Amino acid sequence: MKFFVDTADISEIARLNPSGLVDGVTTNPSLIMKSNRDVREVLADICELVSGPVSAEVVATETEQMIQEGQVLAAIASNIVVKVPLTWDGLKACRALSDQSIRVNVTLCFSANQALLAAKAGAAYISPFIGRLDDLGLDGMDLIAHIRQIYDNYGFATEILAASIRSPFHVMSSALVGADVATVPPAVLRKLAKHPLTDKGLASFLSDWEKTGMSIV
Repeated sequence: MKFFVDTADISEIARLNPSGLVDGVTTNPSLIMKSNRDVREVLADICELVSGPVSAEVVATETEQMIQEGQVLAAIASNIVVKVPLTWDGLKACRALSDQSIRVNVTLCFSANQALLAAKAGAAYISPFIGRLDDLGLDGMDLIAHIRQIYDNYGFATEILAASIRSPFHVMSSALVGADVATVPPAVLRKLAKHPLTDKGLASFLSDWEKTGMSIV
C-alpha cells in the first residue's frame, strides 16, 4: 500500500518526507485555506518536496470551467494530479483531462456505482470517503471491498485511494480489503508506528544497556 499525506502544511510534509514513507500528497480547498498561502505557490512547494503524485482540486462545478482549472493546476508541476468531484460534470471533465494525458483523482465517492463510472471516465485514482460513511453508521470498508472486486473483475487500472481516514484501524482495514493507497493526516501516519509494547520493550532494553556502562560508538 502507498501512503499519501493529506495536508497542505509544508513543514509537516518536510518532517515526514525523509522517512521514505511519503509516496504522495493530497490537498483540497479546505487544506489550502488552512495554509494561508496562494494555491499555486503552496502546490509548487509541495511538488518540489515530493516526487510522487500531488492532488490539487478544482473548485469549479461545471465541466468547461473544471477543465480550464485542471489545465492550470496541471501546468504547475509534472506530478500534479487534478482532483474533480464525482458529479456528472466532474466525470465529463475527468474524461477530457485524461484524454489530454492529465491524471485525475475523482473525489467524494460514496458508492461502488460512482467508482465504476469514474474508472470508465479514465480516472487515475478514485477516492472513497471511509470516515464520512462511518459517520452515517455505514461500513466504509464494504465500499472499498466492492470497488476492489469491480475493478478486478474488469481490469480497470484506476487506483483505489482510501480517503477520510481517521485512525490506524482505518489504514489497516483498507490494506486488508485491497486499497492501493491510503491518504492520511500526518498525525495518523505517525500513529502507525506507535505501540505501547514497543515503547515498553525499548525502555527495558535501554535500561539494561545503561547498566553495562558500554558505548557502541
